[in-house]
Amino acid sequence: MIFDRLPLTALAIAVGLSVPSNAAAGSKDIVATATAAGQFETLTAALTAADLVGTLQGEGPFTVFAPTDEAFAALPEGTVETLLKPENRAQLTEILTYHVVPGKVMSSDLSDGMTAETVMGKEITVSMGGGVKINDATVTSADIEASNGVIHVIDAVMLP
Repeated sequence: MIFDRLPLTALAIAVGLSVPSNAAAGSKDIVATATAAGQFETLTAALTAADLVGTLQGEGPFTVFAPTDEAFAALPEGTVETLLKPENRAQLTEILTYHVVPGKVMSSDLSDGMTAETVMGKEITVSMGGGVKINDATVTSADIEASNGVIHVIDAVMLP
């Protein structure tokens, strides 16, 4: 089971998360949606370096906890550059797949203390105290629908 399905109908309102109102928002795949958002240039570069673009353009569905460019910039100096090198592709792939959960998990599916196994094979944990967190990363925008899943924007890069 990906997540226990305990609906929290007021979650988006309670934590101030935004949901796209544009009906066409879900017509692009996850990669195209992230690219169009303009705040995931580092993530899309990393997906390219790890050869994961094709996967996240695939059928899915996928749930991606997407770190912003600011989240990547907050890593120690030189970390991103080092990870993008071809010889570090395996490590980069582990980090990126740690941000992906199989299936489409909307914010209303989340509850405090729940866990989910990532594509990488390790679990992440949801906490609801003081806003929605995935491990130590805060969800800053949720339920950005794509044709093959959903993106939840987070403010930190999660390391397995």
